[in-house]
Amino acid sequence: MTATVAQAVRRVLTAADPREKVMAARQAARDWRLGRLAFEFDVQMPERPARPETPELLPPNRMPKRGKGGSERGRAALIHALAHIEFSAIDLAFDAVGRFGGQFPRGFTDDWMAVGADEAMHFALLDRRLRQLGSHYGALPAHDGLWDAAAATARDRKARLAVVPMVLEARGLDVTPATIDRFSDAGDLPTRRILQRILSDEVRHVRAGTVWFESACREEGLAPETTWQDLVRTHFRGLIKGPFNASARDSAGLTRDYYGPLADQ
Repeated sequence: MTATVAQAVRRVLTAADPREKVMAARQAARDWRLGRLAFEFDVQMPERPARPETPELLPPNRMPKRGKGGSERGRAALIHALAHIEFSAIDLAFDAVGRFGGQFPRGFTDDWMAVGADEAMHFALLDRRLRQLGSHYGALPAHDGLWDAAAATARDRKARLAVVPMVLEARGLDVTPATIDRFSDAGDLPTRRILQRILSDEVRHVRAGTVWFESACREEGLAPETTWQDLVRTHFRGLIKGPFNASARDSAGLTRDYYGPLADQ
């Protein structure tokens, strides 16, 4: 019996152990790329993905303050936070496939399966770097704000694309260059190389969000920029924070026509 896209995606979302989740993500993306999965959405996605016992998940306002990453301990804390973002991003990509793939052409599944595989690779690289520094994923608390955004947009394909790739991941395009500089200043070249790879990949991820958001708007006869602004006002708290990496955002198709009216500067 041929497995389906939804079954493969659900295996990713229900894997709690980080290494098992990474392996399930890579296998699902490979099986889709090789034509081993039927383009069917025959099982429901879980309301929340499985999580390991650690890290402890705290509300954002209870998270301990991190230093600026000058010391090795501070760098490890920052890498841990980045690893948690990438771990959550695995589930965000695959949940998008399982929850909304049937509402789009097959190209949507092509893109978000590939994004999910990228996120799994990013997490694995950061987790390995943590171990090289004598730490590991789960050693420090984290928060679940990324998944909270996914839960808030679980019933609306346009809202999910508007908030997750086009706000949250786009924020990574803005802040990662300064983080790269921070590790460079500390002489941590291995982490710098990892973050440069992540930044390059994330441009493609934001572009995928923008492309499919605009596709959905065209299908429904909506203006993308104003529709995006309305959805962000509804589903995202606060202003879109600058400063902005305008060149990376432009490369991703996320021009200032989208975020300018909501920007805090």
